[in-house]
Amino acid sequence: MPEEVVVRPAREDDVDFVFAMIRALAEYEKALDRVRGTPELLRAALFSKRPHAEAVIAELDGQRVGVAVFHGAFSTWDCQPGIWLEDFVVVPEYRRRGIGERLFRHVAKLAVDRGCSRLSWSALDWNTPALSFYAKLGAHALDEWTNHRLSDNNLLAVAAGLGSSS
Repeated sequence: MPEEVVVRPAREDDVDFVFAMIRALAEYEKALDRVRGTPELLRAALFSKRPHAEAVIAELDGQRVGVAVFHGAFSTWDCQPGIWLEDFVVVPEYRRRGIGERLFRHVAKLAVDRGCSRLSWSALDWNTPALSFYAKLGAHALDEWTNHRLSDNNLLAVAAGLGSSS
């Protein structure tokens, strides 16, 4: 791993970089049209009095080259906190240089230091570079679990008691 890589907490002046990386990941995942957030919303999520998420930045020779965005989770089975890794991105031209591993290990260390029992995330089943990277680190896929989501009007309807029971 390159010694020049520094991983540090994101600062407010990193928001535009973080948001650009979020958009780049969404574009890679063929879902750019689903990014509805803005840098202002991201700034509020990361730096308000009660932030909903955190981010760390990987720098190589002072240049931002990667980001991890994460938030707290909780395992009822372990009765302990966890970390959910929402986005994990290294600038394409800096991949395969140990930066991603350094960044990922930093988040894993945060989880351990915070007494978390797990670090969790999801990856698209066709993203073989990411899946290989995670497997190399010892992660295992939870194939028996299916992610679910309520959003937009469906979320509003369920919250209002109007959701379908089927």
